[in-house]
Amino acid sequence: MSVNLRFGPELRRLRQEAGITLTEFSAALNYDKGHLSKVERGERSASPELARRCDAFLGANGALQRLAVRPETDSDITETPAASGRWLVGRRVVLTAGTGTLIDLGLKFGGQASSAAAPLLPSFRTQFDQLRKLGQSTAPKVLLPLLETQTRTVARLAADTPSTGRTPVLLLASRFAEFTGWMAQEAGNSAAALDWTGEAAELARAGGDPYLGSYALVRRALVTLYDGDAADTVALARRAQSDELPPRIRGLAAQREAQGHALVGAERDCLRSLDRARELLDGDDARSGAEPVIGTTHVNDPATMTTGWCLYDLGRPKAAAELLDRECRRLSPHALRTRARYGFRRSLAHAASGEVEHACTIAGELLGVMPAVPSATVNSDVRRLARELARFRSSRAVRDLQPALARVLAPAHE
Repeated sequence: MSVNLRFGPELRRLRQEAGITLTEFSAALNYDKGHLSKVERGERSASPELARRCDAFLGANGALQRLAVRPETDSDITETPAASGRWLVGRRVVLTAGTGTLIDLGLKFGGQASSAAAPLLPSFRTQFDQLRKLGQSTAPKVLLPLLETQTRTVARLAADTPSTGRTPVLLLASRFAEFTGWMAQEAGNSAAALDWTGEAAELARAGGDPYLGSYALVRRALVTLYDGDAADTVALARRAQSDELPPRIRGLAAQREAQGHALVGAERDCLRSLDRARELLDGDDARSGAEPVIGTTHVNDPATMTTGWCLYDLGRPKAAAELLDRECRRLSPHALRTRARYGFRRSLAHAASGEVEHACTIAGELLGVMPAVPSATVNSDVRRLARELARFRSSRAVRDLQPALARVLAPAHE
């Protein structure tokens, strides 16, 4: 039996068991009654968004989503061949087992004496903070060459530093590598993102920090999340939540697990993970961790923002819009990339709630800054918004927004 012929009858059965007429159902979901009728008869496929809303409204806890047609992948994260050696440190800078000395890779820091690390380290740390801030307002493909160079430079400095002073240099190199991986993902190269994330974990271990490797699992889970792979997202996130890990990493991992559960409509599991994330991230131990801070530094309340994110995927757009409205207002004006990431999710939530003009207003403001901060990951929500708004072609606001949407989603911008 085709997927359409399984989804439609089950949707009708659940709706009728709930005592809801098709007219009432149409009004509640903000979908055309005729379209829903065709879906129930198996004449039309249910979009992922419609399946989520039906699932949430009828309390199916993911059952309807699992019956829906799996959409063709529209992830904007292009799977490209693994990064070549020029991207990475050259060879991984790791500690030789049991010796406490670096593998000699011949990476000499311009012939300078090894004592150069001490005065240079604060300068590189300042550069890292500046580059991280610059990442909020600069195209990742523009920033990547500089990040790659700085990561290799700091790693080379570590290779030429005596063992007694090497640890802080390696740890800073690991943070450069981790951020480089994030920018590679934003540029649309998930293979390079995973390579750089692996480099970051090895550099951190070489510097005596066993924890960044676990955070690398959270970063890998972000790649699978945007690929729509809920099972791998949850599995990777769970591996980063063992009790011996710092609370901040466990909290960020719990957030990612929640997002994975939300993808398949597992609301109870999602909300439990969000509660765990909130408890971990709100604790003093999470707020007083080592610098530079792991994860986002631009979101005031990550657990609440992630809750809004998840509620949309769970088919509860009105509740999502309420939370995202509040949290997006708290974002710093200069954090353009973060504002775009959560702002488009906010626009989606309003569109799904039937507030089409408001959704277009939000999106219109964001589309204006997208050329400055193009993002392969954010584009996945821009595509979803375009599909959502396509149901309201008669709206003048939608028609006026279409050219700007098309420009951002054009191949030249991906």
